[in-house]
Amino acid sequence: MRHLPMPRITRCPLRATLSGTAILLATTVTALADPLPSWGDTDAKSRIISFVEAVTDPASPDYVTPAARIATFDNDGTLWAEQPVYFQLIYAVEQVAKMAEADPAILTSDALKAAASGDMNALLATGKEGLVEVLKTSHADMPLSEFQSNVAAWLDTSRHPTTGLRYDEMIYQPMLELLSYLRDEDFATYIVSGGGIDFIRVFADEVYGIPPEQVVGSSLTASYEVVDGVPMIIKGDALFFNDDKGGKPVGITHHIGRRPILAGGNSDGDFEMLEYTTAGDGARLGLLIHHTDATREFAYDREGHIGVLNRGQDEAEARGWLLVDMAQDWQTIFPVDPKN
Repeated sequence: MRHLPMPRITRCPLRATLSGTAILLATTVTALADPLPSWGDTDAKSRIISFVEAVTDPASPDYVTPAARIATFDNDGTLWAEQPVYFQLIYAVEQVAKMAEADPAILTSDALKAAASGDMNALLATGKEGLVEVLKTSHADMPLSEFQSNVAAWLDTSRHPTTGLRYDEMIYQPMLELLSYLRDEDFATYIVSGGGIDFIRVFADEVYGIPPEQVVGSSLTASYEVVDGVPMIIKGDALFFNDDKGGKPVGITHHIGRRPILAGGNSDGDFEMLEYTTAGDGARLGLLIHHTDATREFAYDREGHIGVLNRGQDEAEARGWLLVDMAQDWQTIFPVDPKN
């Protein structure tokens, strides 16, 4: 099943011995005392709560009106996992394999053949051009509604290769709590991702509580057509907008029209978004999720094929950004324990 962000009222451990008003009082006190229960009692949690309290208190010199409380978050590696490769690429590979079963004639290149056989290493060896070809084959030249149905069906049936979890169960419980906490304090929460906007919009509302209109992402061209009397959007095969690195502030401007006061990411692809956010006037918070937990998740940063974090790690302290250590700052990683 899919998991929505946790409500701020958490389960009381004494529930079995309490009833009625006592239960309500106990859970309310717990919620008020700890809006981020899966975060450890570290500096990271304290800084987040202090920031939120400062910008939401009308008596504070850092007060920000609700309309300007904009928070933006990367998706891959920030809200859900991204190893062994981006989940959208795994979807594309599995879709190509499915398409090839129905029509082997589509396998016209080494990249498509590698995808159809599930050979991720061979696919990565084809480089950017090969990856783009696989993405286009699985994403383009179809009605948007068909693409969305395909993604939804994939989420229902596919499982992560090492954890066995649904991909939309490999979301970070501490980040779900942060999203919920921010919305409780009248923030508008947005996804700003290098991933495909149409892909993320399929699940963002149900999984993160973020509606489709608050998703900013990379996109292909599209066209309006009337097919058999039915008006529809047809996905094209050319890149329309790349929402990565310097593209993220541009996407924020186009879609949101306000500079965020909080931005969260996990890699150098998010650097410009945090830089743009924290360069504004007044109280600002930039945070980076540092993947340090090889036991409960994955440990990686400076080297690798995705999620590289060099500049952000080197400059976070000087820029006043919060570097969140997953191993130290998070008591829980996923809402569902992969061991169960």
